[in-house]
Amino acid sequence: MTTTAPAEAAVGETPSGAAKPGPRRPGRIRRIGLPYLLLLPALLLELLVHLVPMVIGIVMSFKELTQFYIRDWGAAPWSGLDNYQVSVDFDAPVGEALLHSFLVTVAFTLLSVGLCWLVGTAAAVYLQDNFRGRGLLRALFLIPYALPVYAAVITWVFMFQHDNGLVNHVLHDQLHLTDKPSFWLIGDNSFWALLTVSVWKGWPFAFLIVMAGLQNIPGELYEAAALDGAGMWQQIRRITLPSLRPVNQVLLLVLFLWTFNDFNTPFVLFGRSAPEAADLISVHIYQASFVTWNFGTGSAMSVLLLLFLLVVTGVYLLLTSRGRKPAHG
Repeated sequence: MTTTAPAEAAVGETPSGAAKPGPRRPGRIRRIGLPYLLLLPALLLELLVHLVPMVIGIVMSFKELTQFYIRDWGAAPWSGLDNYQVSVDFDAPVGEALLHSFLVTVAFTLLSVGLCWLVGTAAAVYLQDNFRGRGLLRALFLIPYALPVYAAVITWVFMFQHDNGLVNHVLHDQLHLTDKPSFWLIGDNSFWALLTVSVWKGWPFAFLIVMAGLQNIPGELYEAAALDGAGMWQQIRRITLPSLRPVNQVLLLVLFLWTFNDFNTPFVLFGRSAPEAADLISVHIYQASFVTWNFGTGSAMSVLLLLFLLVVTGVYLLLTSRGRKPAHG
């Protein structure tokens, strides 16, 4: 009877059959940790620029911080929730003014975001077709978004001048649409002037995002729809808008947050004191803090604004996430 030699021990096993621990891979650990190491400077800057001032602002909202404690704001006495009570007391002058500013900001934001999305989407859909001069039009459409905010808004300030502004010259002198030149930077017209500037400088961003989203829609869908007899509006309603739903969800949220918090546009357009019709909450908080020198109340208003935006963002994300859960099985 012949005998065979025992099989060689498997690689990585001891003679007793126990498996040896695998070799360590320091290179893999370095590769995994390198992205986090590269992100560390940005995280530290984010902490320094945003989170630290946010925490300081929250602390200031609980203090009776006025001009008498500017040099040593830490010595300001604690006021508890008094600043918040003053801000939300809508029967008192401070709370009533804040509520009016909030309602103006809501109306302004809804109109501005809606018009920016509508104009940007229409321009993006129009420029999907190939025609001569399409590249030039794309470049021209992006000019308002590429211009610095201060330069663009100051230009509009000159255009809205009562005596020699371009807007009154066109509407009154050339088109004769008004009986007399209008005051655009004061009174009720200030709201529409602010809305015009906001839409003018905001819709190119919507155009850019929607145009990028349209590139991911297969052209075969439009060809098949055209063969089935679908017109342009049916293609937009059945193909374009449903395909752009994820893009529009993010776009509308970003536009809402940017517009609701916009400070540069009304401040450059109207100065330190905005008209009552265009009293956005960002400028109102600035006035409550740096004009009346009541930094405690201004900080409390800022915290309330932050809480409102967090709630709106959370509810919006919750509602838009429904129906987008991946199917299992």
